[in-house]
Order: sequence, then C-alpha cells, then structure tokens
Amino acid sequence: MDMKTETLPMDKLTKVYIKIRTRIQEKTKAYEAEMAELGEQRKMIANEMKDQMQTLGVTSVKTDFGTASISKKTRYWTQDWDEFKKFVVQHDVLDLFEKRIAQTNMTKFLEDNPGVVPPGLNADSEYVVSVRKPTA
Repeated sequence: MDMKTETLPMDKLTKVYIKIRTRIQEKTKAYEAEMAELGEQRKMIANEMKDQMQTLGVTSVKTDFGTASISKKTRYWTQDWDEFKKFVVQHDVLDLFEKRIAQTNMTKFLEDNPGVVPPGLNADSEYVVSVRKPTA
C-alpha cells in the first residue's frame, strides 16, 4: 500500500485500518481451518503408523520416503499449585519451574511496591494502537 498516512484524516485511516484488520481475520480463520484439517489427517496417519510399529514390535521403520519412529513423551502438570510450591521448597528443587515471569503479577507487584525492583529485571514498553468498530 503506497499511501502517505500523515495526509489522510483520522476517519479514513480508521476505516482502512478496520478493513485491513477484517481481511486479516478472514484469512487467519481460513488458514486455521485448513491447518486444523491437515493436523487431523496427520494425526490419523501417525496413529496408524504407531499401531503398525507396535504390532511389529519396532520403534522405527526405514522407507524409501523417510524413517518413521515412535518414542514415549511424558507431560507433567499439577492440580494443586500451593502444595506443589511447598514440595519444591521442601526438596529445594526450584529447577522444576520454568524460567519466565508472570507478566500480570509482575506489573501488579511493581504498582503495589513503588521503588522495589527485583535484581536483573528488564522491561520493554511500547505504545499500541487499538481500533474498535462503532457500536450500533
């Protein structure tokens, strides 16, 4: 798009912005639908491959098109965060947590504790424009 934004009035900019956003939403919805369908097809094929390998008692099969293999993947979670945190402290295993900061909680902490900043904390802020359609 080759337009000079500084010369267009806000109402026109807003109209074009909403039009572009709507088009992005439409394309995203179509993309997500196609990706979901392809994902389901891939899942069905993977399940069939897994079943065949388990029947054969093997963990990999080499073909002319590539090597298929299966492995066990385990995910962990807790339903009781308070007890899990106590367990982590009791056994001194802080590395059971991932290294990331809860963004909303950090914002609230800094608001509630002016001047108190955790060591090594970095922050990046930016202004973001949002546009809403008018209500009828």
